[in-house]
Amino acid sequence: MKEWVIVGGGIQGITVAIHLIEKNIAKATNIAIIDPHDQPLEKWKRMTTRIGMPYLRSPFVHHLSSSPFSLDQFGKKFGGRSKMFLGRYHRPKLSLFNEHCEELLEHHRLKESWVKGHVNGLKKLPKGWSISLETGRSIHAKHVVLAIGLSHQLYIPDILLNEKKKGARISHIFEDQLNINKLHSQITVIGGGITAAHTAITLSERCPGQVTMIKRHPFRVHSFDSDPGWLGPKYMTSFSKLTDYSERRACIHLARHRGSITRELHLKLQKLSNNHKLKIKTMDMSQVSSEKDGSTLLIDEQRQIRHKTKNIICCTGFSPSQPGGRWLKAVIQTYSLPCSQCGYPIVDRSLMWEDHLYVSGALAELEIGPTARNISGAQKAAQRITSSYTATSS
Repeated sequence: MKEWVIVGGGIQGITVAIHLIEKNIAKATNIAIIDPHDQPLEKWKRMTTRIGMPYLRSPFVHHLSSSPFSLDQFGKKFGGRSKMFLGRYHRPKLSLFNEHCEELLEHHRLKESWVKGHVNGLKKLPKGWSISLETGRSIHAKHVVLAIGLSHQLYIPDILLNEKKKGARISHIFEDQLNINKLHSQITVIGGGITAAHTAITLSERCPGQVTMIKRHPFRVHSFDSDPGWLGPKYMTSFSKLTDYSERRACIHLARHRGSITRELHLKLQKLSNNHKLKIKTMDMSQVSSEKDGSTLLIDEQRQIRHKTKNIICCTGFSPSQPGGRWLKAVIQTYSLPCSQCGYPIVDRSLMWEDHLYVSGALAELEIGPTARNISGAQKAAQRITSSYTATSS
């Protein structure tokens, strides 16, 4: 029996694992991290590399370690803040952040904890849980952390999805089979947020004059995707006092700067537009149709705008439905696990959903708040889980 099983080997799950080891709660040999990919953080690296993200949006204190200045100290090996961090918030280079992650994984020998597989069930034991995999294997653990993200729940607007099903060249930016390097002409990026911005910049620098960015609203410029006050007591005190979880969900929705971009990305987009390397259009698609020549026609009837293109890349985020799929719904039903009307877990302050069953990431957002899905949210979740365990076991 393992001490801990973590379901999900992305930012959230690996952060929990590192905190467990750094706080002397568990060793790598007593942790199993179950994930369908070959390596830890594989999905994170693929997604951020694909869109061409040079710097993280989050500041230097947000990383996977429990030591606040771990990334800052690591950056000194490569020339310090002036070379490795950007702007007043010292946002790290993606390459530096990833190298720091690799150092932590190697130092804590977490690749030895890796179990490649798909979870398809969870069964309560007298002292712990049994986690079943699609291969038929079962792993028993005293404690389980569900660190499941939304990255497999790709969202494409229905009006585009219908044409995609008919064979139109429409893809979500994070589809596994998409190779954007094969796109060379008449490329349209749908979306006005940070993923769309990075993608449009990357493509227009490679294929100048061939890329159009289509957004529904004027650019929303914010340094972060929610106010920094949500990281501490400024907003979290009142949020935590809410006993109606529908009100908590409403707070989260209002707090998030959805579809926003940073100031430097906004300036880059404007420069590319001014230099005629990128076209930027504001339109709300009311009609989409496939043309005989294989192109797709997008129409905004109200603004009387028509846009014809051969390749459409949707940077339209993820479906907000509860992550985990059928197997998690079955577990919820079997053990009557408490959920809000939105389908997300109702957990205690330690993020425990049921005895020795914890959540992190999106599943923890009704307790952690609007930052739950971010790196800072991963830190918060790991701190709460480890602090609670230390307090109850001492």
